[in-house]
Amino acid sequence: MSSTIDPISQAGTRAKGKRPYFFKDADVERLLGIVMAVAMENAVTRQRLDALERLVEQKGLLTRAELEQFAPDRDAEAERTLWMKEYIARVLRIVQQETEAIQGGAMDVPMEEVMDALRND
Repeated sequence: MSSTIDPISQAGTRAKGKRPYFFKDADVERLLGIVMAVAMENAVTRQRLDALERLVEQKGLLTRAELEQFAPDRDAEAERTLWMKEYIARVLRIVQQETEAIQGGAMDVPMEEVMDALRND
């Protein structure tokens, strides 16, 4: 699975205008942004998963038990790992953007550095 688009740098794409803030504490605001990103991803994923499971079962292709017992092969596991990296980049987008703003808007901060900095705080 090859892609010329870098999802980590794409996650840093900014909307036009100033970001609205709702809380006085920047840490609470940051956490809310992360939680809402995860909630949206989870809601969409859950709806799609439900639709797929129902269609697969209705068509008699697999039972729910067979779906539960699925184990990915090596290629599928590699695709899942790549997806997870992209997902984390989207979830932590606000942290990446704030780090870039602090550093004068530089776009060269790897997500791994941002995550390491957060772990060490």
